[in-house]
Amino acid sequence: MRVLFVLGIVLVIAGIAALVVPYIVVSDTKEVVDLGPLSIEAKEERVIPIPSIAGIASVVAGLACIFMARRST
Repeated sequence: MRVLFVLGIVLVIAGIAALVVPYIVVSDTKEVVDLGPLSIEAKEERVIPIPSIAGIASVVAGLACIFMARRST
């Protein structure tokens, strides 16, 4: 049941991180114009929100895994 304990720890850490950081910013670089040696690139940033309920659910699931792992040993 060591795997279940480690999974619980990972879920708790991921859940706390999701609650602390409310969104992830991803940047993409696109090539807009390519005329021989001349090229123009555009940088586009997207914001991906992380719902707080996902962080809470991850923490609760992680604590449940830890509890089950400690109970079965």
